[in-house]
Amino acid sequence: MIVETKDSELLTIFYDGHCPLCVAEMNHLARKDNNNAIELVDIHQDGFAQLYPEIKHSDAMKILHGKYQGKTLLGLEVTHRAWTLVGKGFWVAPLNWPVIKTLSHFVYLGLAKYRQPISSFLAKVFGLKANNCNSGICYDNSTNTDNRRK
Repeated sequence: MIVETKDSELLTIFYDGHCPLCVAEMNHLARKDNNNAIELVDIHQDGFAQLYPEIKHSDAMKILHGKYQGKTLLGLEVTHRAWTLVGKGFWVAPLNWPVIKTLSHFVYLGLAKYRQPISSFLAKVFGLKANNCNSGICYDNSTNTDNRRK
């Protein structure tokens, strides 16, 4: 049974489409979204700033952003809401438990910060692909001293 969702019930996720790990998770989530409750938006798409002026690209590169029922969700709030909407909330329920919530948020921020090198490694090992990565390397400008996308 497919249930139609109202726009106010739609979760919009703003993700890094240059990150193979991020793309793999969004693809997995999309396959589970039988009720079309989630809209996935690549923050690197043309015209992103004009389409979503309330989401700063630089902020979205640091932490996952989402919009749900008029509110902005960040990081694991987005993950928890997304998997709950597709009926798999039990997978991520522990992320909201006391003590674990604090620890998981800290771990998430570290993973988010270093997702590009982690994704690059996993892309090479597991063959993950993303739109703008060459041979699993997802940096935009090799002349940057730290080789990370700015």
